[in-house]
Amino acid sequence: MDYVDSLRVFRSVVEARSFTRAADALGVTTPVISRSIASLEHRLGNRLFHRTTRQITLTETAERFYERCVKILDELEALEADTMTERREPTGVLRLVAHATATMSLLVPLLAGYKQKNPKVVLDVTLIERPVDLVSDGFDLGIVVPYMLTSESTVTKLLAKIPLVLVAAPNYLKKNRGPDHPLELQDHVVVAASPSLRKPSLTFKVGADSMSVPLKFDVASNSPLFNREMIKLGFGIGVLPEAVAHDDIKTGSLIRLLENFELIDSEVELRLAYLSRTLMPAKVRSFISHASSFFHDN
Repeated sequence: MDYVDSLRVFRSVVEARSFTRAADALGVTTPVISRSIASLEHRLGNRLFHRTTRQITLTETAERFYERCVKILDELEALEADTMTERREPTGVLRLVAHATATMSLLVPLLAGYKQKNPKVVLDVTLIERPVDLVSDGFDLGIVVPYMLTSESTVTKLLAKIPLVLVAAPNYLKKNRGPDHPLELQDHVVVAASPSLRKPSLTFKVGADSMSVPLKFDVASNSPLFNREMIKLGFGIGVLPEAVAHDDIKTGSLIRLLENFELIDSEVELRLAYLSRTLMPAKVRSFISHASSFFHDN
């Protein structure tokens, strides 16, 4: 029997004024009660009860100890109740990290819908475009692209695949004849993703074969939004998430290139990342369910 259990036994004996009645209340035998009290007395180095054949009375030490014991046990029970409620009902602060660009058009409706369903959850959202460790950085969940994950123990769930498109600005194409074949990309300069995130090359399907084309770049960054603006200013050809380039393609600010050639690995996976499949707080479990439904419907 551990220390907390022995405190509960002591409290029961005091309130029942009997080892036997305390044993009945706790569903154990009287010898178990006696051993627990003896162990507690040995730990404290003080006698807690005066015993006779007919009754027990508290020592002065026991009277003082009882008052503090009740407070501790009541606080512990309240803590246990709050924790169990937290597991059943979504409450508390949900710390979420998300890839800023990949989630920019979906994050607000996603979180607004979750908040409406779970008003007791406080959302603390961080938008980044760098690698993240959920544990050391203190996040409950992440909506991330693969390069952001630094721990192999993180559990992930696929939410969506983001198509990529090869584009250039009209002013760039006026000065440089656009490529008609993937190999011609070697004659162009590219606004690239940072080499630490993505290898500076593109692979195309040409007939039944695949063809990898190395890229030259003068500008690289980890931000698709920054890259889009540099491409629009004519600093080179670039690969962008379709959602980032969509409006500019529609207005003619960006032109799609090599549409007749299939770009291999032309999608970026957007994944939901969390720490464990077991013993999840209700706030985490409910967000996983909500996000899964949201991306399925969209």
